[in-house]
Amino acid sequence: MARIARTIARRVWDSRGRPTLEVEVALDDGAIGRGIAPAGASRGAREAVDARDGGKRLGGFDVRGAVDTVLMRVAPRLAAVELDTPLAADRVLLELDDSPTKSGIGGNVSVATSIACAQAFAVSAGLPLWRALSGDAPVSVPLPEIQIFGGGAHAGRRIDIQDLMVIARSAQSVEQALEMTAEVYLAAGRLMAERGALAGVADEGGFWPAFSTNEEAIETLLRAIEAAGYVPGDEVAISLDIAASELRTDNGYRLALESRSIDSAAMCALLGGWLDRYPICSIEDPLAEDDIEGMRRFTHAFGKRVQIVGDDFLVTNAAFVEAAALQGACNAVLVKPNQAGTLSEALEALTTARRMRWSTIVSARSGETEDTTICDLAIGWNARQLKVGSITRGERTAKWNALIRTEQALGASAFADGGWLPVSTRRG
Repeated sequence: MARIARTIARRVWDSRGRPTLEVEVALDDGAIGRGIAPAGASRGAREAVDARDGGKRLGGFDVRGAVDTVLMRVAPRLAAVELDTPLAADRVLLELDDSPTKSGIGGNVSVATSIACAQAFAVSAGLPLWRALSGDAPVSVPLPEIQIFGGGAHAGRRIDIQDLMVIARSAQSVEQALEMTAEVYLAAGRLMAERGALAGVADEGGFWPAFSTNEEAIETLLRAIEAAGYVPGDEVAISLDIAASELRTDNGYRLALESRSIDSAAMCALLGGWLDRYPICSIEDPLAEDDIEGMRRFTHAFGKRVQIVGDDFLVTNAAFVEAAALQGACNAVLVKPNQAGTLSEALEALTTARRMRWSTIVSARSGETEDTTICDLAIGWNARQLKVGSITRGERTAKWNALIRTEQALGASAFADGGWLPVSTRRG
């Protein structure tokens, strides 16, 4: 097996124009792997924290210190480490910093290094990373979950809902799913142009949400699906990311767009009303990360009608996933490697969710780059669903295009179609 010969780091740039960290690992057989750390705007309080320089330079987001940490603390520990599996280096990273939030070396340091080592292993083995991760286990090309309107922290809080997305449930290939989504995206743009409401794009490439109420955004998305020629729910369903922790107040939830505050029970009722009126198949973080009783109440009421996804609520943590499952909160997990800090910890969260008979979704962040590793994770770990943002902007399309290439190699039969996803209601 090859051993690590050199580990270096550099400052690169993400899709928000902020600095981020790239780690490059070279093995003694000449193989090279690279990993770039993404960054989120809407972040769970318990997720891994990036090492940032602070101060006034680049808004405090610079990563010069993180580069130094890789060179001075991580590289010496990785020197001559044998990569006998894709995730072998994670053991060293966890010895350096086993804190849940990676406060010792920084989550960006650990995740970029973890990815780089996995990629180097795959290159050395002459395999795509997804195959190196899967071994002989089944794989699938994941069903895309794609943003049409961005909101919340991704769009200056222009609306309260963070993501309004579509899932092409009837698609029989990832190529078809992307084509169907593109038609919906184009239809949404035409509808907004007719209203004189086109105002650029949000952080993840979806349209800037020029709406007067949150429900108007959902209604517009429904009309875009119809205008594209698809049957809402049956062919293309709606997926929402509420990101409710961003709306949390001492007394409940604040819907700034509508200038009103509601308690947890009313929040459940509001979202339940949307489920009754719209063909929604997935809803993410409907209650805040500290509102455990609210999440239990919502899951009990609607868990058989819709996929209920924990993001900030679970922060890609296996222990939190297991506890939530035992409490009856959520029925799906969003897997973001940088929330956990290493690929090993992300895999542990995913396998725990699978053991609890939950569905799994591998996800990018709002601050992304051209790194496509999450596609390999979704395929190799057989997650069956992938969320990377919209169908515009290069850091997003790099991921979708990577799926197309893999599907061409594996065949359309490897596609994880979405017919199994429940839909909250049908529109006749």
